[in-house]
Amino acid sequence: MKIKRLTCVAAIATAIFVSSPWAWTSLSARGHVYAVSDAPVADVAIVLGTEVVDGKPSPRLAGRLEAAAQLVAGGQARTLLVSGDGHGDSGDEPATMAGYLVGLGVPADRIVQDPYGLDTYDSCIRARDVFGVRRALVVTQSYHVDRAVTLCRHLDIDADGVVAPCHCSWTLHTSKWIRDYLASGKAVWDVVRDRPPAVTARDA
Repeated sequence: MKIKRLTCVAAIATAIFVSSPWAWTSLSARGHVYAVSDAPVADVAIVLGTEVVDGKPSPRLAGRLEAAAQLVAGGQARTLLVSGDGHGDSGDEPATMAGYLVGLGVPADRIVQDPYGLDTYDSCIRARDVFGVRRALVVTQSYHVDRAVTLCRHLDIDADGVVAPCHCSWTLHTSKWIRDYLASGKAVWDVVRDRPPAVTARDA
């Protein structure tokens, strides 16, 4: 009986330990996440990249771009910083994002590309250090938005999250939520060691 009790306690302690990074991102973002229609005003909206397919935004990326275009049209954001991997296996994310946004009616001179937003942490710290962003909206899906907002705010960007539509199946959405749950541990590790971005220049 005692062994069972100790095993149960150990299991609970492990679950708490594993979940603590996710809890940190969730609690830190509380009160800073909005629907597009309710989003506050900021000069810059950071649109976080994800994969492109055959030179076009994936459905999830398209959802982020559509939300960002709505922010511009609604006067809630003046400039869009599209941040992603410009040299990834699936293609040039920021260039694809910029082209799609222009097709949605966003003026090209209101779009800035960051081809070295290699992950969420890099997108946030480069927005601050390379592009001088101090106040921003962060556009991404619901499963990702807490981590993105928390990282940006920890890096001294006054950030609010804007939830974009996913345009994906329930199964894919759930798998991405699980992935982000696990990625919260990396977010904590990046913050603890004050990791610099992989690329520090604007163009390399």
